[in-house]
Amino acid sequence: MRQERTNIFFGVDWVLVLIYFVLVGFGWMNIYAASFTEENSAIFDLSTKYGKQLLWIVLSIPLIILILFINGKFYERFASIFYLVSILSLLGLFVLGTEINGAKSWYRFGSVGLQPSEFAKAFTAMALAKLLSDRKYNLNLIKNQIKAFIIIFLPALLIAIHDAGSAIVYLSFFFVLNREGLTLAYIILGTSAIALFILTILFGVKYLIIFLFALISIYLFYQVYRDKRFLRFNWVKIFATYVISAIFILGVDYSYNNVLNQYQRDRFEVLLGLNNDTRDVGYNLNQAIETISSGGGFGKGFLKGDRTQGKFVPEQHTDYIFSTVGEEWGFIGTSFVVILFMLLLFRIISRAEQHNNKFGRIYGYGVASILFFHFIINIGMVIGLLPTVGIPLPFISYGGSSLWGFTLLLFVFVKLDAHKSYDW
Repeated sequence: MRQERTNIFFGVDWVLVLIYFVLVGFGWMNIYAASFTEENSAIFDLSTKYGKQLLWIVLSIPLIILILFINGKFYERFASIFYLVSILSLLGLFVLGTEINGAKSWYRFGSVGLQPSEFAKAFTAMALAKLLSDRKYNLNLIKNQIKAFIIIFLPALLIAIHDAGSAIVYLSFFFVLNREGLTLAYIILGTSAIALFILTILFGVKYLIIFLFALISIYLFYQVYRDKRFLRFNWVKIFATYVISAIFILGVDYSYNNVLNQYQRDRFEVLLGLNNDTRDVGYNLNQAIETISSGGGFGKGFLKGDRTQGKFVPEQHTDYIFSTVGEEWGFIGTSFVVILFMLLLFRIISRAEQHNNKFGRIYGYGVASILFFHFIINIGMVIGLLPTVGIPLPFISYGGSSLWGFTLLLFVFVKLDAHKSYDW
């Protein structure tokens, strides 16, 4: 077995590192633009959002060095321990958690807040990679699929109790499972469920059930026309499809009207055009869209965005940071961010496919899937294609826990990638 080199930077993919620092640096510039004032513009002022973010950025450098210093095999060997610690940290929120912005998702240490859910994603990716990389593990077996689902949905459930929006990201792991051989049926089923959810809100239970009944009947008549024996051999499946679809639609209607909070229903209705409110529930979204569109092709210039400086968009330095990019840097700036993320995702996947070790490959797909979900949902939310769910834009949105969580997620893969040439 070859020995690993003592130089912690040997084999590091500097393209990934460069993209990381460009995103982080560009993100800080937009946080500065979204939160600075004429009276308080000193870069290192820790009483400001941009000052605190700069401190987290500086502290991320020793974190990166520590991640690269540790032997790559360590992350695989102790993946289960990391996952257990993350579960315990999420459980601890029920007793020791502090509520911020309506979500009891934080530990408070003096003036510093720590959000364990940001780190749980990386540890879940490690645990799933460890499970799937076992030579004896067969994902085609139902019992093994259940094991994978437990690893994915246990932290998601604990997070959803406090912050349902953040738990959505865990659906990204189905891309990983699909890459490792899980049938597409789960993704198709999930997509169908989302479609039925939206259609139920738009058209109501009665009309949707009638429409679905008619659609299935047309399909049934077509199949019977092609083969008279079709109904004889498939009537159980057809009946089950009717019943399950009807139960699901009724369940969605009940949950939507009796389980979701009013503000959550309002967000869906604004998104789907059922509520045109732009002053109350739809205010943030409307202001974000107007702010982005006001930037035009080339933007108004750094610190020259009048809507950003006027604080038209609430929480613009966090979930709505993309609107700052749109106003001050225009279409060129937003395209720059999108292209950088696409390059980052492509680079991670291409490097993951080169791994001889399954743990590294599967973890790499987990990293790419998580980043992709955050990227799509955040930007889709800001431009009005998806409901507001409070998901940060990786490396760009304000937040120390978010930055460190994504840094940990990415640089563990960077270490595994640098270590892939050695025998495990």
